[in-house]
Amino acid sequence: MSEKNVAFTRDRSIPKSYELVLTALFTAIIVVMAFTPLGFIPLVVINATIIHIPVILGAIFCGPKKGAFLGFVFGLTSFIKNTLMPTSMSAFVFSPILASSIDGAAGVVKSTIICFAPRILVGIIPYFVYRGIVKLTTSSHAKAAKVISNLVISVLLLVGIHAFFAKMLTTDSKEMIGWISGAAAAVIYFIVVELTGRKKDGRFLGYVYAGVTGALTNTLLVMPMIYIFYKEAYANALSIEPGAVMGVILGVISFNGIIEAIVAAVLVAAIGMVLNKVHRR
Repeated sequence: MSEKNVAFTRDRSIPKSYELVLTALFTAIIVVMAFTPLGFIPLVVINATIIHIPVILGAIFCGPKKGAFLGFVFGLTSFIKNTLMPTSMSAFVFSPILASSIDGAAGVVKSTIICFAPRILVGIIPYFVYRGIVKLTTSSHAKAAKVISNLVISVLLLVGIHAFFAKMLTTDSKEMIGWISGAAAAVIYFIVVELTGRKKDGRFLGYVYAGVTGALTNTLLVMPMIYIFYKEAYANALSIEPGAVMGVILGVISFNGIIEAIVAAVLVAAIGMVLNKVHRR
């Protein structure tokens, strides 16, 4: 199967008008999600953010330039919301205006970087991940690539389910329950996928990995930046000791980050396959 046939992303046969329509549509969706509850999926323990989903899809179907624009829109909505409608004491992290009262001009620069840089990269990195996975799974090493890819997703599922139970349960055996449940889910997922051959289409794996990468790009950049730029201020906002900030950061990454990555993988894969079929018709 040639690369030309496995995906229509950035194919020269695609009218620019189609890309512009998709970009406008994704922009509108981002704005609506940002200022309504539609940008979150309640998952008992957390409200998983899904505002980055249109950005990731935009990167895949419209290319990294338009993806970067959508990421900028994502960052802009975050800036506006945290400035005009702050919902926590840590809103300054995403608002250069609020940050200026805490750290002066340096705060403006720091919060601008945190608010925009990770979100713009969410619109760039998934594109290259998607293209790389599609090429890899249609090469001479396709079989090995798919097995390795499925193993990676299985491990991610294991970690996510363990984190979920570790957060939900209060019993002494919560760690064991989490690992056993996660391992069972990961094994079942891997076996089902390998037996059914569901992922013989390289695009599907590409969408899954693009979703995971996009979600983790946001989390793995935003949270460490908060620690580096605002350790003391963030601790004050959360009413905790500065030494406890690292634990909070790691907790968000290992729990929220993993769960949101799994959600992104599912949604990007499902919506991506639908958009691909719609275009081909």
